[in-house]
This record gives sequence, C-alpha cells and structure tokens, in this order.
Amino acid sequence: MGKTKHTGPIRLSKKPDPSLWASKIPFGLGKIKPHHIRDTVKVAWENRDNLPYATRIITKGVCDGCALGVQGLKDQTLTGPHLCTTRLNVLRLNTMPAMKEEVLHADIDELRKMSSAELRTLGRIPYPLIRKPGDKKFSRISWDAALDKIAAKMKKLDPKQYAFYLTARGITNESYYVAGKVARFLGTNNIDNASRICHSPSKTALSRSVGIGASSCNYKDWIGTDVLVFWGSVAANNQPVSTKYMYAAKRKGTKIIIINPYHEPAMDQYWIPSVAESALFGTKIADDVYQVNIGGDIAFMHGIMKHWFAMEEATHGSAIDHAFVEQHVNGYEALKEQVAQYSWEQLEKSSGLSKERMMELAELLAKSKSGVFVWSMGLTMHRFATDNISQVANLALLRGFLGREHCGLMPIRGHSGVQGSGEMGADPFSLPGGAMDAENRARLKDVWGFEIPDWQGDIVGVTLENSLLPEDHERKLKLYYMSGGNFLETMPDPDFVKQCLENVDIRVHQDIIFNTSTFADAKEAVIVLPAMTRYEQPGGGTSTSTERMVYFSPEIKGPRIQEARSEWEIYLDLAKRVKPEESHIIDFKDAYAIRDEIAVAAPNYDGIQHLKQSGDVFQWGGAWLCEGGECPTADGKGNLIPVELPELRKPEGHFYVTTRRGKQFNSMIYDEKDPFNNADRYDVLMNEEDGRKHDIVEGDAIVVFNKYGTFNGRAKFVPVKAGNIEVHFPEGNALIPMGVYEQFAGIPEYQAAVIVEKADTYFAQKDRKYVEKRIEELELETS
Repeated sequence: MGKTKHTGPIRLSKKPDPSLWASKIPFGLGKIKPHHIRDTVKVAWENRDNLPYATRIITKGVCDGCALGVQGLKDQTLTGPHLCTTRLNVLRLNTMPAMKEEVLHADIDELRKMSSAELRTLGRIPYPLIRKPGDKKFSRISWDAALDKIAAKMKKLDPKQYAFYLTARGITNESYYVAGKVARFLGTNNIDNASRICHSPSKTALSRSVGIGASSCNYKDWIGTDVLVFWGSVAANNQPVSTKYMYAAKRKGTKIIIINPYHEPAMDQYWIPSVAESALFGTKIADDVYQVNIGGDIAFMHGIMKHWFAMEEATHGSAIDHAFVEQHVNGYEALKEQVAQYSWEQLEKSSGLSKERMMELAELLAKSKSGVFVWSMGLTMHRFATDNISQVANLALLRGFLGREHCGLMPIRGHSGVQGSGEMGADPFSLPGGAMDAENRARLKDVWGFEIPDWQGDIVGVTLENSLLPEDHERKLKLYYMSGGNFLETMPDPDFVKQCLENVDIRVHQDIIFNTSTFADAKEAVIVLPAMTRYEQPGGGTSTSTERMVYFSPEIKGPRIQEARSEWEIYLDLAKRVKPEESHIIDFKDAYAIRDEIAVAAPNYDGIQHLKQSGDVFQWGGAWLCEGGECPTADGKGNLIPVELPELRKPEGHFYVTTRRGKQFNSMIYDEKDPFNNADRYDVLMNEEDGRKHDIVEGDAIVVFNKYGTFNGRAKFVPVKAGNIEVHFPEGNALIPMGVYEQFAGIPEYQAAVIVEKADTYFAQKDRKYVEKRIEELELETS
C-alpha cells in the first residue's frame, strides 16, 4: 500500500491546440459520431415527469454508470463538470414510475415477446410477485409470504444447493457486504457477482503478479505519462468521461497506443462534450493502433520482450530497468528463458503482427520513462485471461512502471458497483479483507460471531450448470437468489442457460425492473422482489471506483416505489427468517452500522465509517499501490510470470469471432445503431479482404456458425484484422460455448472459431447434413 495521498483534481488548459483537432468542421457535421446534444435532449424528455428528481440525482448522486467515479458533476481527476451519455442512459431506471397493473399482470406469453429494451420502458416493479407452474401471469404476494416461502425452502436444503448472485447494477458496497455475510451466515459459499464475467482475471492475475487486486494507479497518472496503452479496451465507448482524461493527456504530450483487433473509431477520434474545443472540433486520440489477432496479445507481448532482451544483449540497460528488477522483482531469468523459446515466426503467426511492428512498440516503451497500461474485456474474456494480464504486468515490472507517478496497471471497470463486490466478500474466492483462506475465515469469525463454511463455493457458470445435476446430488442447484442480472443476455449459449434457469425449484429475482430472464419458468415458483436504487437507500450508500476511490452517495429526496426495499435490508430479513434463533448475530440498525463494521472486517476500507455526507470520499491504499516498488506479496517483490503461447484453434479459411458492445451499457441496449460506425445489432464486422476471398459483398446476408450455434446477419466491412470478425453482445452469444472457463479466475470464454458463408449458399444446400459436415471439418482442422 502507498503512503502518498491523492492530491485532487487538476485544471485543464483552456488554450486551444489545433494540432489535436479531429476536424475543422464544427461539431463534426456529416461524420459518423455520437450526437451528445441530441441524446441529452432525448434523456431530458424521457425524464420530463420527474425532471427535478432527475436533476438532483445527476448533481448530488454518485454515478451508477461506469466506475470512473463521478460524484455529482465532479470527479477527482479534473476540475469542471463531467457528464456522459452512459450515465444519462441509465437515469430513467431511477426516475420512472411503477409499472401499471395491466402490464405487471399481463399474459406471460405476451411479456415474453418483448425485448429487454422494451421491458425497461414499462416502469419499476412496485411490489413482490410470484408465478407458479401453469400460471399465465404473475400474482401479487406480500413481503412476508414471499420471504417465508424462500426461507422455508432454504431450511429444507443443504446450503450447497442454493446460491446467490449480485449484478453490478448500481449496487452499493453495503449491499454486497451484507449479501456476502448473509450467505456465510446461512452456510453457503455459493455467492458470485458480475465481476466473474468481466474483470475476475484482472484481480487474479494482479494478485499473483504484484499482490494487489485493483488498479495500482489513478486517472491522473494518465495525464503526463510518456505512454498510455489501451489493451483490449474501448474506453471512449464504455467509459466516455475517460475521453476527457485522454484529451488532458494529449495536451501534456502523452502518446496514446491502442491494441485491438478492430481499429475502433471511438478510440481514434472523439468529440468530448464537456470540453468546448473538443465539442467543436473533436480530438485525435490514438497515436498508433496495433491490430492483433483475437487472442494474439500474449504473442505480441512476447515479441516486445524478445526485442527487449535482444536490445539488452547489445547494450545493457537499453530496455530493462535493472535497478528496479534487481531490487523489486522475482523470476527474471525464468521469464527470459520462456521468451527465448519462441521464434519470431511463431510470434508473428499468433499475434498477427510483423516482427517490425512488435519491435516498434518495444522501442517506444524502452525509451519511455513512464507508462500506464489500461485494459478491459479484450484481455479478460479468454480461457487464458489471467495469463494475458500477468503478461501485461511482466511488461510493467521489466520497465519499472509501478508504484510511482504516471505509472501503473489499470483494469478499467465498466460498472460503478463492481470493484467493491469482491472486496466486500460477495465472491466464492474472497471474504472482506482478503482471500477465502483459513486465516481470513478465523479473523472474520471473530468479527461476525459465527463459523464460516470452509468448502469452495461455485462460480456463476458452474452454479447454473449445477441445476442439471441429479436430484440427489449434494450440489444440485434448487434455489437461485439473484440481485439483478440477466444470464440469458450475458452468458454464452442462451438456450442452454434458459434450460438451467428453468430447472431450478425456486428462482428469486430481486430487481428494479423486468428483464427477459424474469419470464423463464421454474419448477416450483419464480419470485420477484422490488429493490430500491442506490439513490433511495436510507442512510445512503457507497461505491468504489476503478481508482479505489470510495464515494458516498446520499439518499436523494424524490418519489418512491411504495413497497421497494433496500437490498441489504431484504437479505437481512431473509436471514432472520431462516435462522430466527440467531437473528441478533446478523442484525444491522442502519447503513451507518454496516459501514462501521466494514471498516473492521475489511481493513483497507478503514475510513468508510466516516462517509456520511454528499461529497465525502476517500481512497484506500493511497495514490499508488506498490509504492516505491514494494508489493504486498510474501517477500515484498513482484513476480514475473512465464506465460506460454495459447493454442489458437482456427483452421485456414475460418475466423475467430469475438463479441463487442455498441450503443449499450453492458447488456442494456439503447440504440439499434452504433454511433461510431453506423453498424446495426446484426451486422457482422469483417475485413473487406476477407469478404473478397469468400465472395461476400458489403450488405450481403451471411451466416456465422459453429457447433455451438448460428448467427444470421449482414456483412459490414470495417478495419478489423483479417481472419477475425466481431458480432454484437449479446446477440452473438449463441456462437460461444457454455462450460469453457478460464482455469484461474473462472470467467467464461467469449471467443470461438467459426465458419462464415453467404446466406444463399448456406440455405441452398439440399443435403441437410451440410452444416454438420462443415462443422466436422472445422473440428478436424482445429483438433
């Protein structure tokens, strides 16, 4: 942990810099780009019935969008107002009224015809609901009856047969903490959160490489670093406020490097609405773009290190920070030996980049005195994701880019609630304050006053699969309690996931709105419980940003959904019904009491107990984790991890496919068109050269398929790496296999090998076994 404290926001220069302009045409007229003013007006219109409340949320609440940590209209990085369309898009979830009864109790088959986007417009869930087998609609149920039914079922089950899941949808640290505590109080370690399907490998990799589970640096470190590398991250789309930090970095002379299979327009140039100069003329962001193959990042990084070691052979100290490595790093020789195993030919084939291009970035990094590496799902959603990120850490450790100003490792978070989930213990591998090990269990037993189960809980994917186990299996999932989340639109293989959801006896959806998974059947009952938003929570709540800032978000005066309850209160009420004789052990008087206990249970969070008013914030761990190179590992040193090249199973003529986001926030879609490239949700993004090879013209109807599923779409030519295609998430999830998990962190793999054919060829085959034959060819060639 660091001793240096964050020094607060800095001021942007107001002097224009025409060298950074993306266009001399004001507002980028005629270009494909987001229309921020139009979108803001649209949001204001949508919230016109609750505009004063909406305004108070924006100006007083902590953003429930991405995890940049905007508090009101301010943050800790730059002075001035910050507002983005991601935050505006989720605003209506907080201000809309309750669903009308005729909608709430409509025929279930009619509700099933609606998309999640359509369901979001219906309104909030006003009171508890239940639907049993054979029921054609939801019926109203009292809170007591609903919780008694859930509790009665839990009493009959082995704790290994029920599970909890929490999404990152605006959920506060208080709710995560109570949920994690309640799960262990009830005897189960089957609790997981949305980080499992986004950044769980980041925490796992950073823990083994440098002993931390969060970003080592701040957004301020972007501004003035020599080089800022975005690896598999489209921050401009997913965390739009970050473009203001990129702008500030460019003004300080920082070089911004993008590494991605697709030359993303959003990371090339952007019109930043809160910077007058950029709003008018746009800003050129990327200095260079390296287009790797999907899954080719490890090979690319090996190429960088291979050249570094060659540079060292010629001139000692020309690439490696030997003083830092000798004092603060383990494993140098083992890593050097691993890198030497691979030929340039292997690295070029795997990465998709030439030796010259790899050497080019290697030399830029070698000449840089500081650097920040930022990454997101482009590195984490692989079966070798932990190795991906340890490889990034290897680069930082070799150059000494750790524990000081303008240097660091940053997994940029996509949701405001997700950083705190594991830190609060809503995780099968974690407890508040540390890992799920004997030492931490003993420590928490003293804090909580009860024994913590010592068996390993299941990750979300395995939990779902456990619903299909034999009836008498000790881990047969019979009750699933979910706070938000829609596995039909976030997990691979939606048809299989639906089968899993419907094979559970009782499924509980604690949420603010309906989504498509709410209407899946259950063997005994589907129970829906109305939750409060973070802005309605009595006593306020806290959330932890990407840079470890813990923000207090106050309760905001406004209309309320009459029967909605704080999420943490619901968990407590349930626990007391399951174990009434021990209810005193689990009780909390209010949100302040929860924060008091968090400060003890999770020592890094000592300070959270003082957050009580709007504007209160503290940063755990100081400005830089591993400050001065001292890592919180057993020996205080970082570990270089030798990483093998992953096997990329793609035969000649076939493609790697990955999923991407368009105009959406996680799985919540807000527009059928991507504002950066004008693609619609069913466009298949592919290289024009690949199109010619397969006799495909832009706009052609095409079919993407493998043994897991089929995707029907249209070809759209974009600058994506040849041999790779991209489809939108969640529409393309049918192509991704369920049950393939990263071995260390358990994230599902979201990449696959596929065949692409023109639709008329695909559907014109008279032989009904044509598809099976083509898939068999694919399997033979990749085996």
